[in-house]
Amino acid sequence: MPRKPGVTDENIIQMYKSGMKFKEMIAIIGLSDRAIRNVLYKHGVEMNREQSSGQPRKHKVNEDFFKVWTHEMAWVLGLFITDGCVHKQLNSITISQKNEDILRLIANYMQADYVLALTYKTRSTPTLIINSKEIKSDLEKLGINANKSLTVPFPSVPHEFLPSFIAGVVEGDGWVQKRGYVMNITTGSIQFAEGLLSVFQTWNLRSEITTEFTQAGNPIYRVWVKGKFTLPELAKIIYNDSIKPYDSYKKDSMSQRLTD
Repeated sequence: MPRKPGVTDENIIQMYKSGMKFKEMIAIIGLSDRAIRNVLYKHGVEMNREQSSGQPRKHKVNEDFFKVWTHEMAWVLGLFITDGCVHKQLNSITISQKNEDILRLIANYMQADYVLALTYKTRSTPTLIINSKEIKSDLEKLGINANKSLTVPFPSVPHEFLPSFIAGVVEGDGWVQKRGYVMNITTGSIQFAEGLLSVFQTWNLRSEITTEFTQAGNPIYRVWVKGKFTLPELAKIIYNDSIKPYDSYKKDSMSQRLTD
C-alpha cells in the first residue's frame, strides 16, 4: 500500500501519540499496519500494547462541545461547516485551514489535543484531526454529515450566537476583496446559501445570491454582501468581543473603513 502524498513520518507519530486506532490511521495514511509500525520503530516511539491491539488511549477532547451553544461553539461550527469533514466510516472529524493559528484556537476551544496532519489532496494545508464518536454524532444531529458539501442545511443557530457563527463561515469559505467593497461566501448547498442570505437581509445588508456551474454541471452558489459602507457594518456585527481576537486578513479588509 503506498503512502498518501503529503503524509510525513511526523504526522504518523502525532496520530499514534494522540491515541488513534491503527485501522483509522491506515485509512488516512494509506500504509499497512506493518508499515506504520515500522515508521514508529524507526523513530523509537514507545508502543502501547492496548492501542496496537485496537483499543486506543483516550483522545483528549471536550466531547460535550457541540451540545451547548456558546460563541466559541458557534464560531467553530461555522468553520467546520465550510472547511470541515465528517468521515463516513471513521469516528473522526477533520478541519483544514491554511492559517494554523486558527486551528490552534479551535483545538483550544474544544480542549482537544493538537493533532495535525497534511491533507493528502492538497499536500500543503494543515488539517486538525479530532477522534470522537460523540462529537461526530452531535454534528450529525445538527445536520452535518459525511459528503455534506451539496446538502448541508443552515443550522438553527440561536439569534444571540449568529454573529459568531457567521464569522466562522466567513473565515472558512469567505472571500473578501482587499479594497473592502465586496465579500462572498461560496457553497454547493442551496439550503445553506438561502439561510445565509436570510441572515444578511435581516441585518439590512445589501446582499444577493448568484449561481455558477462547474464543468460537471453542478451548481455553485455565491452569497454576496456589497458596498464600501455595507462591509464595515457587517464587520461591526460579526467581529466583536465575543470571540478571542485572531489574525485574519478578511477581518482587516472588511473593517478598514470603520474609522472613515
